[in-house]
Amino acid sequence: MADLSEKRLSSEPAFSGKLVKVYLEMWEQAGGQQVTREIIRHPGAVAMIPLLPNGDVMLVEQFRAAAGRVMLEIPAGTLEPGEDPRAAAVRELQEEIGYKPGKLEKLGGEYAAPGYTSEYIHLFVATELEESRLQQDDDEQIDVMTLPLSEALRRIEQGEIEDSKTIIALLWIARRLGR
Repeated sequence: MADLSEKRLSSEPAFSGKLVKVYLEMWEQAGGQQVTREIIRHPGAVAMIPLLPNGDVMLVEQFRAAAGRVMLEIPAGTLEPGEDPRAAAVRELQEEIGYKPGKLEKLGGEYAAPGYTSEYIHLFVATELEESRLQQDDDEQIDVMTLPLSEALRRIEQGEIEDSKTIIALLWIARRLGR
């Protein structure tokens, strides 16, 4: 089996923004070849499936500038420095949909785009929801939508839901629930 590991030789900051930092890095492959990588360092994020007792899920619609359009997604948010992912999940649910989970179960996680960013998204399912609203972030405009899980899955199949974290989490919970 081939050695696919690489060793970082250097890392130079190229850009530092409010959310991400971009680095130009030199890596050495196992065979000795040196390659340059552009890496976006991201603090990580959380994303949650708010699951109601009847099996419906709560989703959010919001404009995503990088995609240039409104997208339908599960609630999500960026981790604050040093923040526990569970605490971030509770906070983000309160900010985005106005509910606090009585139960929060970790499903797993996923790397958003490991070819160029370190962003890791912790995925949760939130149940036993109770009203508890926190102020939304100033830059967010969000509409909340409740759908049967079967309708959300249909929207994935029809290409109406194209957000990867949402697709992964909804398929994961559907499989877990035997749907």
